[in-house]
Amino acid sequence: MPHADNDRSVALITGAGSGIGAATARLFAEHGYRVALVGSTMHKLENVRQNMHNSGAHLCFEADLVHAERAAEVVDQAVAQFGRLDTLILAAGISMQCPIAEHSAELIEKTFRVNSIAPAHMIVRAWPHFQAHQRGCIVLLSSLASSDPFSGFLAYAASKSALDSFARSVAIEGASIGVTAFALNLGCVETPLLRRLFSTTQVPAEKTISPESVANVCLECVQGTRDASNGKCILLPSP
Repeated sequence: MPHADNDRSVALITGAGSGIGAATARLFAEHGYRVALVGSTMHKLENVRQNMHNSGAHLCFEADLVHAERAAEVVDQAVAQFGRLDTLILAAGISMQCPIAEHSAELIEKTFRVNSIAPAHMIVRAWPHFQAHQRGCIVLLSSLASSDPFSGFLAYAASKSALDSFARSVAIEGASIGVTAFALNLGCVETPLLRRLFSTTQVPAEKTISPESVANVCLECVQGTRDASNGKCILLPSP
């Protein structure tokens, strides 16, 4: 399965400006990957890139991936500049907590656009490149909420369920061309997103997963050591 070919293999990572995406970008760089960091804020992406191993080998793309044309541009530009694409790590996401009765149309639509539709755009655009090279790996950052939704996350939980389905579909269609897919169903991860929702009193730091531990599982998926879970959900609960 896909693995680093010296410094030639390319991983495109969304949500790379902070949290899990940033940790994964750093780890993949350490393992010889060239990384396309994608996010909504260029200075955050650049801050991450500058602190990565072999920083000059990586590229940053500021983009709103909910727009299909922009998602396509990012994939195409990464392939044009790197010459290939081996891995998608789809870590970008949003979460807003409120009771069902307070879910506005805007909240529902934005949540699904960022968490479900944008990853679908990226998968579809990357697919021809995977087909051409007869290899590829997609890791989708989902949530335990997709199977065990907790109060206040109607839209969020459902939007993450879509990622679990994407992994199943990719595994089925990708079997003949060497493409694998994994959905990581995460518990509470110590990220800025978590802390915008919950204080350390509500969710103590010792009850969270580190972004680095999630990044390690992403790398295992790409390196092939998790192939038994191809198309499945890998559960990573909080301690």
